[in-house]
Amino acid sequence: MRELLTIFATVFLAELGDKTQLATLLFASDSKMSPLSVFVAAASALVLSTAIAVMLGTAAERHLAVLPLKLIAGIGFVAIGLWTIAGHFKVL
Repeated sequence: MRELLTIFATVFLAELGDKTQLATLLFASDSKMSPLSVFVAAASALVLSTAIAVMLGTAAERHLAVLPLKLIAGIGFVAIGLWTIAGHFKVL
């Protein structure tokens, strides 16, 4: 149960304020859209993308067990952050 709560809290906090949540908020603010439809579509998309991530993570663990995956993921996040910052200054 503790593992489930840890995963839930981590994913919940990571999703707060991200682009996906903001897009969902914008769809929900459209008066032509049913709030239930927005909820079902957004929840389904999150479930599907999570299922894909779990499958890829499981496959990566099997085939890349010798590589430090957390380190590689961290480097990837830093690279994306640097790329985003560079893009900001490139526009100015």
